[in-house]
Amino acid sequence: MPLVKLQFRPGFVKDTTAYTNEGGWRDGNKVRFNLGFPEKIGGWQKLSSSSFLGTCRALLPWFSLDGTRRTGVGTNIKYYAEEGGAYYDITPLRLTTSAGDVTFSATDGSATITVSETSHGALEGDYVTFSGAVSLGGVITADVLNQEYRIDTVVDADTFTITARAASTSIASITVDGELVFTPLPANASDSGNGGGSVVAAYQINTAVDSTSVGTGWAAGGWSREGWGEASDLPISTTQIQTWSHDVFGEDILINRRGGPIYVWDTSVGTSSRAATITGTDIPVAVNQVMVSDRDRHVIAFGVNEVGGTDIDPMLIRFSDQEDYTNWQITATTSAGSLRLGNGSEIVTAVETRQQTLVFTDTALYAMQYLGPPFTFGINMVSRNTSVVSPKAAVAVDDAVYWMGDRVFYVFTGSVQEIPCPVLNYVFDTMDPEQTYKTVCGSNVEFGEIWWFYPCIFTGQCDRYVVYNYKQQIWYTGSMSRSAWQDRAGGPLPLAADQNYLYYHETGINDGSTDPASPISAYIESSPLTLGQGDQFAFLSRVIPDIDFTGSTIPNPKALFTVAASDNPGDLYGQLDDGTVQLASSAGGAATPQIPSTSPSATTAVDSYTDQIYLRLRGRQMKIRVESNDTNTQWRLGTPRADFRTDGRR
Repeated sequence: MPLVKLQFRPGFVKDTTAYTNEGGWRDGNKVRFNLGFPEKIGGWQKLSSSSFLGTCRALLPWFSLDGTRRTGVGTNIKYYAEEGGAYYDITPLRLTTSAGDVTFSATDGSATITVSETSHGALEGDYVTFSGAVSLGGVITADVLNQEYRIDTVVDADTFTITARAASTSIASITVDGELVFTPLPANASDSGNGGGSVVAAYQINTAVDSTSVGTGWAAGGWSREGWGEASDLPISTTQIQTWSHDVFGEDILINRRGGPIYVWDTSVGTSSRAATITGTDIPVAVNQVMVSDRDRHVIAFGVNEVGGTDIDPMLIRFSDQEDYTNWQITATTSAGSLRLGNGSEIVTAVETRQQTLVFTDTALYAMQYLGPPFTFGINMVSRNTSVVSPKAAVAVDDAVYWMGDRVFYVFTGSVQEIPCPVLNYVFDTMDPEQTYKTVCGSNVEFGEIWWFYPCIFTGQCDRYVVYNYKQQIWYTGSMSRSAWQDRAGGPLPLAADQNYLYYHETGINDGSTDPASPISAYIESSPLTLGQGDQFAFLSRVIPDIDFTGSTIPNPKALFTVAASDNPGDLYGQLDDGTVQLASSAGGAATPQIPSTSPSATTAVDSYTDQIYLRLRGRQMKIRVESNDTNTQWRLGTPRADFRTDGRR
């Protein structure tokens, strides 16, 4: 029988049975499709060896007028300005006390320091910096007190505790997964001192939760409510994660943490300064998102308090005077103003395109356009009954906007359209429904891709991804932990965040999160191929691989090529009738068991010089799998050929 080309449709299909998807790809990880053929994705490396505190939820690269490249990094704990690979803490302050408002006390035999200040407003995990203190006695000297601390426990509205640490220990350098870890100062304190009468405390804005929590206290959910099987009369409260929005205004940046005021960081003052609340006329005090309109230079606040109020109106939009973020007064001589949307209960997010700004509520989509005087902005409803799962789940590529809704993907190119997705059920069935606000979207325009990193139902963290390739109109999935993404971050490479580091992507071919770099474990697996109508057995005697290792940086790179057979769709690949697993030997490499991989399975290490693989496999249907787990190895699969022949009906 002549050789048969093993040609597969590009993209993954997971929402049908594997047998139904004959001629397509079923599964894979860390692979993409280039010109319709699968290849391993590019590698990543750390922006620097320095780390930051907390989980990064937002990234903003920009250049100052002198050409200095910086990146704004917003985490659930702090806000940083990255410059030259170093992270400078520019987290805004919410309160600076007067001298003497704060006192300390400690006890011999304990490293715990009790801090007293009336109505301090601090939360557990907040950060505070003390200055002007004197020694308490023993080892708790002025140098020990006069530094930044993380609050351990809030005792009451007027008291909290910290743990004494050496003055030479940097908070930024003693983190594990974003948590402060250090050896406390040896306990040898005196409780006779109070730090003196000149102590000043500078409290940073309250830290935010890292995960959404639904309900409070024991049995906050539906379990154990009222009588057996009866509905609860108690409300279920939700603590939502807070994300950052930020934008460039000249060479400075405007910063907002969802629900808080708008801050500005003046780059001319330098990295020793912190972002500060903007001041001026009718300044918003509570905002869910801030944006600078590039075309007309208005600062726009989405979900904001009314003029003179303090509570957020979640459907209100306000904008400043043109070129002046300090003036929000609505008069005949300013272009400041406001708009209120009518469809929905809250504005979830807004995304700027080249021509307009799309505003997403929880039930509708609006288009906001600059009109000029006297109305400044106009807004029109584009679509009803749409949704978006998080403030970071949408991205603009030129004038197209892609986003993830509630069990649907959308694209806007003048009108809203649902994007057919053959992995839709797989994605949403594996997504944690309580942590959807963590979902983050980003583009990778070099490859025509839109990436969504979403929280897995098993971990609650953004360690799964789904990719839509809008050039090829195909989908693929995989696992990778990323909490923020920014394409072409001040250069040609995407920038992403994971744990306490930033990573440049599409650079090299290895996992640069470790030192030395680790291999990227990548694989792709097909759906079964059948002979005829599947009523005959096929005997496979050899395979001629077609695989390219261009881009590899080691001599003679290899990938594992697996062919597995089964009799029926419900069989396990590699399993015989008696339940045992049989692996056929093959020239060029050892056979190893594969995941549900029926009848015999053969695995061969293939390199550039492997002209053909000899094996002996028999079954009604067969599938292939290509994978690699070596450093410095890049591969691209072409069109392998197989030598099949009919082998009877039983």
